[in-house]
Amino acid sequence: MKRRAIVRAFGLLPLGGTFLGTIFFGKTAYAGSPGKARRNLIKELGIRSFINAAGTYTAMSASLMHDEVIEAITETSKEFCMLNEVHDKVGAKIATLVHAEGAMVTSGAFAAMTLGLAGILTGTDKNKIKQLPQNLEASGMKSEVIMQKGHYLGYEQALYNTGVTLIPVETVEDVERAINGKTAAMHFMNCNALSGKINAEEWLRLARKHGIPATIDIAADVPPVSNLWKFNDMGYDFVAISGGKAIRGPQSTGLLMGKKAIIEAARLNCSPNGTTIGRGMKVNKEEIFGMYVALEKYVKMDHDKEWKVWEDRINWINNTIKDIDGIRTEIVVPPIANHTPTLQVVWDPAKIKITNADFMERLRAGTPSIEVVANKDGGINTTVFMLRQGEEKIVARRFKEEFLKVT
Repeated sequence: MKRRAIVRAFGLLPLGGTFLGTIFFGKTAYAGSPGKARRNLIKELGIRSFINAAGTYTAMSASLMHDEVIEAITETSKEFCMLNEVHDKVGAKIATLVHAEGAMVTSGAFAAMTLGLAGILTGTDKNKIKQLPQNLEASGMKSEVIMQKGHYLGYEQALYNTGVTLIPVETVEDVERAINGKTAAMHFMNCNALSGKINAEEWLRLARKHGIPATIDIAADVPPVSNLWKFNDMGYDFVAISGGKAIRGPQSTGLLMGKKAIIEAARLNCSPNGTTIGRGMKVNKEEIFGMYVALEKYVKMDHDKEWKVWEDRINWINNTIKDIDGIRTEIVVPPIANHTPTLQVVWDPAKIKITNADFMERLRAGTPSIEVVANKDGGINTTVFMLRQGEEKIVARRFKEEFLKVT
């Protein structure tokens, strides 16, 4: 079966209540000419699908694309284009939307960080581009990136991939001592902003004082929608963000946005150019167009209305279970990453005789299957911003059923 037919099939999946029948119970759905059954690859391959009450986790396939995004992918798959022209024209449109000098679609926020830093290191020098990630100093490149200790959580590997050495700091004085002729950039991990001693504004000020590029990762930090341009307006040299989370573009996409010279150099470090560190970070034209349409839709959305829907859904779940003896619930909104209403549920093990791991496994094994995440207090957290209409009622009912079984 041709790839475009598969994409079209997924794009026609119903988004309302009939989705549960189609996916969870395997009912045949139809598209195209009457009597022609659509191929259900998820059922055919025996893959578990589930209600995502956890959030936009990559391992859980993050978010679902809007119909307009699927349509863009399908329609652009029918024509040949020169990839660099697609990058140029889509990048220019995206840059306008996010208040940046330049922008490019990347294969995720991780790739955006690698390519952005590569652009800073090499500029447009093709010999330096071929050299990465080896022998930076011997090739005339800077080789160190400064980062706060509290911002190390694994994603710094994207920077290591260019061959640089990371220099950990904690205080302003540490930064002043760390800066030297080898310093290529100062990187800020926004989701861990509260774990560092220097905030984003001060970090940028320090970088500007010494003429060093300031870069920032905001991978999962929308909503609010204003974060799409906040750090560009502040003056960060590049900003990296995921495309397949709240924006609901293709999961394999991200955005690199920032100073025009850095974007230009990052492009040279990436596919379709050969002998580059980013040759394997390929983004096809369909994904580029799909990311653009997803971003355009996200920027234009009524975000206040969307927030109200989330509040109604999280309250439904909370009201269904909060009065169960032994249960304690609280609705919170994480301050930075995954900034959406989140229900934290904990329980008295003397009254609710189940561990959070066993509770989560029961949800996973049920019909329909449901995914949530554990919290640090021994309970579970659930979000609703990846739920479709009506799924909050299913989640609430299943929570209540499983809790009452073990009281």
